[in-house]
Amino acid sequence: MPDLILADLSGEIAANVRRALAEDIGSGDLTAQLIPEERQARARVITREPAVIAGLAWVDEVFRQIDPRVAVHWEVADGERVDADKLLFSLEGPARALLSGERSALNFLQTLSAVATRCRRYADLVEGTPVRLLDTRKTLPGLRLAQKYAVTCGGCHNHRIGLFDAFLIKENHIAACGGIAAAVAAARHIAPGKPVEVEVEDLEELDQALAAGADIVMLDELSLDDMHTAVRRTAGRAKLEASGGINDGNLRQIAETGVDYISLGTLTKDIKAVDLSMRLQL
Repeated sequence: MPDLILADLSGEIAANVRRALAEDIGSGDLTAQLIPEERQARARVITREPAVIAGLAWVDEVFRQIDPRVAVHWEVADGERVDADKLLFSLEGPARALLSGERSALNFLQTLSAVATRCRRYADLVEGTPVRLLDTRKTLPGLRLAQKYAVTCGGCHNHRIGLFDAFLIKENHIAACGGIAAAVAAARHIAPGKPVEVEVEDLEELDQALAAGADIVMLDELSLDDMHTAVRRTAGRAKLEASGGINDGNLRQIAETGVDYISLGTLTKDIKAVDLSMRLQL
């Protein structure tokens, strides 16, 4: 599946921000009213730890929706590696708007940068191999496209976006359909032209998926030896995706088996927000 690009997400970004501001500000920022309405201010946002940055457009949209008089000046770009204490961006405009937008803006930036940072770490581990690291649907509800965009900022790639853009036939689907061949045939009938991927648990099921004409075969927790065998046996007839039981210790070895893809829920699921800090200057 193609990777998301920022140009595809303008409506999604605006909607993400509207929900975030409604959740945080609600009927109005009470504490910001302590500051005179006409007071102008500046602010600087730094990262307290090394990171790969993602989410600039979400920050811009936060302040655009709160008060378009706020000017955002970026010192970094999406996908850029930064060291601790790096200035990420500065702000100038009405003090109330800067303070009201702070938390929502930083929430987006710290979360999406966490995804990009995690992805860059894993991409570095397989550098020099042709494998593509793929994300999954294990994303925060309401932020799937944002997180999947952040995945690309970290040098990894997007799997299917949801349940609507590709088939992924797993054990329960196979059982309900009466076998791999029947499931693949039904998929071709339901949505011709959509990618059909089949999850298999052993080499016998791999053979069945290949015979059925699957576009992609997901090797679910196969041993390294079986992955090597699967690559030889498939011989380019389908793309192969390794999944399950993958970690820092075995990722490189799996990449070197010759599989085309490795999918990792950890790219979006097991993340820790990047530590950011904003300081206001009145």
